[in-house]
Amino acid sequence: MSEPDSAEPRRSRARVPVSELPPEEARAKAKETCFDLLAARPRTKEELRSALVRKGFEGEVCDELLRKLDDAGLIDDAAFAESWVRSRHTHQGLAKRALVAELRRKGVDSEVAAEAAGEIDAGAEEERARELVRKKLRTMTGVDEQKATRRLLGMLARKGYPQGLSYGVVREELRNTGAESTPLDDATPD
Repeated sequence: MSEPDSAEPRRSRARVPVSELPPEEARAKAKETCFDLLAARPRTKEELRSALVRKGFEGEVCDELLRKLDDAGLIDDAAFAESWVRSRHTHQGLAKRALVAELRRKGVDSEVAAEAAGEIDAGAEEERARELVRKKLRTMTGVDEQKATRRLLGMLARKGYPQGLSYGVVREELRNTGAESTPLDDATPD
């Protein structure tokens, strides 16, 4: 079967690369991209910069737009960090160390990240670790104490809790569930 001679070639649905757009159109497209991202959730300046670069926007366009958004108060890494810490600590149970690491990966300055994570005091961090252990223990019926201990310590480690805190919390919570002794009774954390 052959195609008719009068058939027009198919039009490409590909978008025009950003680098080929006129400067004003490129700025408008970059602004639209940032507003779309910010509408979904707050973003760090570095997250927006990375998104713009991935889409092919030039450094000058990115810098100018990000400066304007910062001046307008639409980007605030400190406020983002505080909100991120509250949310991730409350809903994911992450400890300070893990929160700082996440914020650094998102491009938040080390000092800003540490200050935001510093809002979680030692008591709140310990209480959240206890909640996580209690919740996990409810699902571990029939698991021997040694295996339960390993799983609980692993969970807390993945969430960034310090080893000493983790050992203490797991030991106490296992005892509260009726264990007379635990594998951690003779262990000394580093």
